[in-house]
Parts: sequence; structure tokens; C-alpha cells
Amino acid sequence: MFKALLLIFIIIPIIEIALLIQVSDIIGGWSTVALVIITALIGAKLVKQQGTDALKNVQSQMAQGQMPAQDLFSGLCVIIAGVLLVTPGIMTDVIGFILLTPAIRNKMAAGLIKHAHMRTSAGTQGFNFSSGGFQQNTFNSHENQGNTYENEAPKETPKVLEGEFKHKD
Repeated sequence: MFKALLLIFIIIPIIEIALLIQVSDIIGGWSTVALVIITALIGAKLVKQQGTDALKNVQSQMAQGQMPAQDLFSGLCVIIAGVLLVTPGIMTDVIGFILLTPAIRNKMAAGLIKHAHMRTSAGTQGFNFSSGGFQQNTFNSHENQGNTYENEAPKETPKVLEGEFKHKD
């Protein structure tokens, strides 16, 4: 955990400052500031557009009863890209724009889903994570029309005992 915090709060800002200095030596200080502002504005527009698309895709897949794993991952990448693009810097902007590229995001999502499917299907019970949606292995399919489970005992009519209670001190 300490290494991750060291990387995030010390090493990345040092790299960003060094890159900004080098870029400002090449194109000038005000041009560098303009570049950082323009990439933030373009990134914000792209994040809004792609985030809305990802949300619509997630909602439509959930309405169809499918697990929208790839679109959820895509939405997460868009959020991370938005944070990176708003952060001033060259390296964070490059990583942010890479995460906004749908082809790269889809490839990363497919790899993550494949990895998650391999890890969860190795003998677990319940729902398995897969790119095709949920796989049922614990619940009955559509044999029973109620909300019953395989391991659930049949429901009986409850027995009610009537009477009075008096508290004696």
C-alpha cells in the first residue's frame, strides 16, 4: 500500500513536472499551458459523451437480463480517464486518452472478463462471471415458476398457536 501511495503522490507528480518543463522548453510556456487546458476541455467532452453511451448500454443490457460486465468496465475506464484528463500533465493526459479509445478499452475489458471467469469458475457455487451474462448453476432454471431454490425446503402453512401472555413479577 505504501508503494502505491508513493507512486501516486510523489513519483507521478515529479514525472509530470519534468515533462511539463521539457515540453515548455520546446513549444513555450504559454503554449504548454494552452495545451493542458485544451486537452482538459476535449477530454471532458469525450468523457461526457462516452460515459453517457456506456450508461445507456449498461441500462439496456440489464433490461434484457444480461450482465453488462464489459460496459461496466468501460464506464469505469471512462471515469478514470476523466480524472486523468482533468489533472494537469502530459503523461496523465496520454493515459487518459488511451483509456478513452474504445478499441483499447474493449480489449482490456475482454481480458479482464476472461481472467475473472477463469478465477470464479474454478469450483465456486452461485453465479459465475462470464462474458455471456450469468451462468446458472445453483438456482433452478424455469422448472419451478415460483422463487424457490434447489436447496430450499417446500414451504408449509405456518402453524399458529394462539393464547394469552401474562407477565408475573
